Amino acid sequence: SRVIPIRTVLAGAPWQIVLFSLGMYLVVYGLRNAGLTDELARGLIWLAGQGPWVATVGTGFAAAILSSVMNNMPSVLIGAFAIQQASDLSPLTRELMIYANVIGCDLGPKFTPIGSLATLLWLHVLASKGQKITWGQYMKVGLVITPPVLLVTLLALAAWLPVLGVQ
Repeated sequence: SRVIPIRTVLAGAPWQIVLFSLGMYLVVYGLRNAGLTDELARGLIWLAGQGPWVATVGTGFAAAILSSVMNNMPSVLIGAFAIQQASDLSPLTRELMIYANVIGCDLGPKFTPIGSLATLLWLHVLASKGQKITWGQYMKVGLVITPPVLLVTLLALAAWLPVLGVQ
């Protein structure tokens, strides 16, 4: 196999994407300190009051939307903080929200290219190889396919987790 010099790798790295990702963690703690997670926790408490199905689907879609505009890695952290801060949740509802947050943050980045660092890196690599995928092309496919997949996954979670005995 061919050995690639470290200098070549470092010179070709998309540093703007790496800095963007690191900066997002600073934004998470800033938003937490500014009260965003408190507001999200209030929203989660309201969702929990509507029943486990609404809590699961609502949490999942909220996480997906947040991750599609902010990036999935910091979004899952914001969601975790908000779930932790939400008081008086039943153990089942809390568990459903935790999993829905992870699922939403995993699928939400398919709405927009900025939702996932991996997607940004792949688009960078593909563009360097002459395969340009525009944001419009990416979003046209992602916004058609992802919401139904997310909904079915969240409904399956809400149906299956109680069967496993989480209460």
